Amino acid sequence: MSKVDQLNELLHRELAEAINRELELPEVFVTVTYVSCMPDLQFAKVIVSVLPDKMAGTALKKLKAASGRIVSSITKKTRLRKVPRLLWEFDPTERKAAILEDVFLKIDEDEDEDINF
Repeated sequence: MSKVDQLNELLHRELAEAINRELELPEVFVTVTYVSCMPDLQFAKVIVSVLPDKMAGTALKKLKAASGRIVSSITKKTRLRKVPRLLWEFDPTERKAAILEDVFLKIDEDEDEDINF
């Protein structure tokens, strides 16, 4: 496993814990979906899912504002001398899954109506 892969795994685990400690968003659940460090280790793309997804914008703003505290927390807890700059992005997978589920339910309802004729 490469050093970048090891750093991705470490950051994924530590970011999940740090977000739970540092981020104050009542009734919002933030999950770190994916972390990808650039090869030069200057930046790390952090993909998060947010439930309910209508709070994604607010959650991303709070995450960006708390980046300094989160990085500080990770630096204290690990032996990393330098944590890459965090670039936060929303993972729309849950939103897309809900749309697909609605479509499938509609198709299923339409099939049930056709059978009753």
